[in-house]
Amino acid sequence: MEKLEEQIAHLTRTTDELSDIVARQETEIAMLTRRVQLLLEREAEREATNSPQVVLGDERPPHW
Repeated sequence: MEKLEEQIAHLTRTTDELSDIVARQETEIAMLTRRVQLLLEREAEREATNSPQVVLGDERPPHW
């Protein structure tokens, strides 16, 4: 009987720890989702303005 009680205590602790981890992950996922949404909105605004900005990836290096 004592062995079963130890196993139940261990499983209860593990379940509580996993629950805490899932709660933290849910918060982090919500935060990251919001950040991605803000970035998408910012990019959409930038594209809508059609400002003639130079994309650094397309710019030739100064030695050319």
